[in-house]
Amino acid sequence: MQKEMFIHHMKRNGYYTMQKNHFHDRYEIYYLINGERTYFIKDLTYRIREGDLVFIDKYELHKTGDTSLPNHERILINFTESFLNHFSQPLLYEPFRMKIRLLSVPPHEQEWVHRLLFEMLKESNDSLPGYETALQSQLATLLIWCARRLNRGSGADFEHESPAHKKIAEIVAAINGRFEEQLSLNAIAKEHYISPYHLSRMFKKVTGFSFVEYVTSIRISEAQRLLRETDWKITLIAQRVGYENISHFGRVFKELAKTNPLEYRKSAIREGH
Repeated sequence: MQKEMFIHHMKRNGYYTMQKNHFHDRYEIYYLINGERTYFIKDLTYRIREGDLVFIDKYELHKTGDTSLPNHERILINFTESFLNHFSQPLLYEPFRMKIRLLSVPPHEQEWVHRLLFEMLKESNDSLPGYETALQSQLATLLIWCARRLNRGSGADFEHESPAHKKIAEIVAAINGRFEEQLSLNAIAKEHYISPYHLSRMFKKVTGFSFVEYVTSIRISEAQRLLRETDWKITLIAQRVGYENISHFGRVFKELAKTNPLEYRKSAIREGH
C-alpha cells in the first residue's frame, strides 16, 4: 500500500524532461536546491531557480522540463489530504489554491527550508517509532510558513517570459474552459491568428505537451473527476468531456489512467474519494 506521504531527494546530471502526462490524487511540493527548470502547472509555465518552492494541487496537470542549463537537484514531497486530517487548519492548503504557485525563498531563509526538508527526509528514511507524527508536524510547519509568506505578497510576481508564453497561457486557459468541444489545432490556430505549424511548435516548447497530448490529458482528468464525484453513466461522462465514441474514450482513458473507467470509479469509491 502506498504511503500517505513520501519525500524524495534527487540529483540529476545532464538534461531531463518528464516524459509522462502527469496528474495524481495527491498534493505535491517541489523544492529546487540548485539548477534551473521549467515547470508547467495548469495554464502557466514557470522558470524555477535555486531556492524556489512550487505547489501542485490534487489532479492538476503538470510537467517539468529543461532550460538551457544541465544538472539539477531537488526535493519532492507528495501527500494525501488524509495525512494532515487532524490539523483542522485551512491555511495549510492555501499554497495549492493560489493563482501563482511559486514561492521564491529569500537567500537568508533558504538555510531554514533546507534544514527542515532534510530533517523530514531523515525522519522518513529512518522510520523510527512516531515518525509519521513527526512528519505531519514538520509538513504542517512548512505549509503554514509558506502560506503566510504568500499571503503577505512574498510569492513571485508572475511575468511571462515572452509574448509567446503569454499567448500560449491564453490558449491553454481557453482550452481548459472548453475541452468538451471538438477542438483541433487548425481551428485554435485560426482563432488566434497563428499558423498551425507555429502554434504546434510554440505549444510544445512552452508547455512540454503536444497540443493533442494536452487536450487529451485535460479531458481524461475531468472524466476522472466526474467518475469520482457523480453517479453519471460512463457514456454521459464520455460525451461531457468531448468523446462521441465510447470505445475510443475507453481506450484513451485506459492508456492514461492504466485502468478502465468502471474500475477507476470502483477504486475511487473504495478509497473514499
